[in-house]
Amino acid sequence: MSGDVMQLVTQFKTACSNYDINAIDSHTALCETLDALAGDLGKDGETRIQFGVDEVWTEIHKLWRDLVHAQLTFWDGDDSDDGDDAGSIKERKKQHSLSSLCVSLARFMRNLVAGVSGNQIKAFEDEPIIRRLLHYYTSWSSIEDEEASFTARILTQMLSNIITGNEALISNLWETYLNLQEDQVILIRLLASPDNRILLAVLTMIINCVRESRSRTKMLTRTPIGARICIILLDDMVKLHDADEGSEGARAFDVGYAIFTRIIETGLMPDLYIKLAIMDEIVTPHQTTLLKLLDSYLQSTPVSSPGAQSRITKTHVKLCPMLSNLFFSLSTYAQTAMRRSLLSSDPNVVPDHSIDVQGPPAELDVLLPKVCEALVLTAQCIITITLAAHSYHLSSPTSSNSTASTHESIHAFFNQIHLEGVGLVENLVELLRLLDRFLPRINFGKPVATSAGPTVEQTKQKETPAPSVQAPTPAPGNPGFNFLKRDLVRLLGILCNEDRAVQDRLRKCGGIEVVLNLCVIDERNPYLREHAIFALHNLLKDNPANQAVVEEIKPTGQWDENGVLKDTPRAVRK
Repeated sequence: MSGDVMQLVTQFKTACSNYDINAIDSHTALCETLDALAGDLGKDGETRIQFGVDEVWTEIHKLWRDLVHAQLTFWDGDDSDDGDDAGSIKERKKQHSLSSLCVSLARFMRNLVAGVSGNQIKAFEDEPIIRRLLHYYTSWSSIEDEEASFTARILTQMLSNIITGNEALISNLWETYLNLQEDQVILIRLLASPDNRILLAVLTMIINCVRESRSRTKMLTRTPIGARICIILLDDMVKLHDADEGSEGARAFDVGYAIFTRIIETGLMPDLYIKLAIMDEIVTPHQTTLLKLLDSYLQSTPVSSPGAQSRITKTHVKLCPMLSNLFFSLSTYAQTAMRRSLLSSDPNVVPDHSIDVQGPPAELDVLLPKVCEALVLTAQCIITITLAAHSYHLSSPTSSNSTASTHESIHAFFNQIHLEGVGLVENLVELLRLLDRFLPRINFGKPVATSAGPTVEQTKQKETPAPSVQAPTPAPGNPGFNFLKRDLVRLLGILCNEDRAVQDRLRKCGGIEVVLNLCVIDERNPYLREHAIFALHNLLKDNPANQAVVEEIKPTGQWDENGVLKDTPRAVRK
């Protein structure tokens, strides 16, 4: 040990011997010594190694034991219940002194263990004590206190440094925390903090735990405590989304995004989505947030090398079953809800092209906007995956047979998947058909009726019921319905591209007529007409039978001021 380090050790031992945990006046000198040592230890790794000899750890362990005993029992003193101002001031002074000592000791330990495995192992012996202190400083009565929040942040940074880079300690801590009772898991309490700096510290610790381990990532998505952590983390992501660039909140969002990226790339996204489900709810707010993160990941992940391409392709393949099942589930729910709304009397009648809806809607499902929002996200994810497979296939004609087959199979998977005898494309056509009747087209700020009958909103306006009995209707500005038709018809155009079998299936289920009816302007669905025209192009390409269907459809009647073709008697409009 060098002379300089020996002098630092002597300063530390002397300060420890001169303090008494019960004598508040002695705390200041110890805090000053610890703060000075923290600065010296933070400058040089060799100094940290030499300082962390066995003889200093006896004093360090004693400091933590004394601190937790005093901190967690100080309210048991005689002055705590006397009710006078002098006793109250004394208790506040003692609390402040103990918090300051905790901060100084945590800052000293944070620098002492940084990057030194031996010091980390010794410091980890005090983890149960550190956990108790963190539990106290994140309690309901302390979390809004600025001093308590600062103390919790420094303790979290110290705990993160203790385990960072040490695989054995990371595994020990992670398995311990994810098997505790929920009210004892400090990760949950820290993630619930309103302080973005605390969030950044705890998220950094979590990403360090899961980054290099599939088993620990799996625990995060499959265990009850892991799922609870993910739920709070998803709430944090919503809160942090609008944080100013460069702020602690924005940095915390980036770290949180990295955690979910790890979950996605490990193939555990389906497991987590199922864990977030609530009985009797088709989709939960946390599942929607998770889909938003998945959509962002799929659209922003760059392909910079063959190795990255292989990794991304494997991720896409694992997501295909989940996305197809999710689409069927959400689409079926939405179709059922819209049918119930479009029926005027008999709930057993399934509406078709010939039913003319009169009167107010029979029923409106309040969950439908949220379901449609999730449908948009699901459709966007499928679009991104299929386009990525197609573009890679075109740009890499010399790729191996196995790689090319994988990309072709992604596209074929969605075309071949069926649920109860109904294919995804047929389900998609029926959904678009119902949406075209259920949701009014917004053209220059006004809802426009389809030829099948009045829209839900126009029916309500025509009837003008009293406010007390007015049936709820889909609001034009409801974000749940925005982009829905556009993204669905875009997906339809991608799936039928250069696939004769799918083109024929769409003709047989009336898909051509549905796409033709979507070649219109709709302010709720920007570029709907352009995507519908592109889908129609893919439907007709090299398919004489489909081209003949379009040729047979002759416009009959007159265009009204809203750009809608009004049918005349005996005119056939499919």
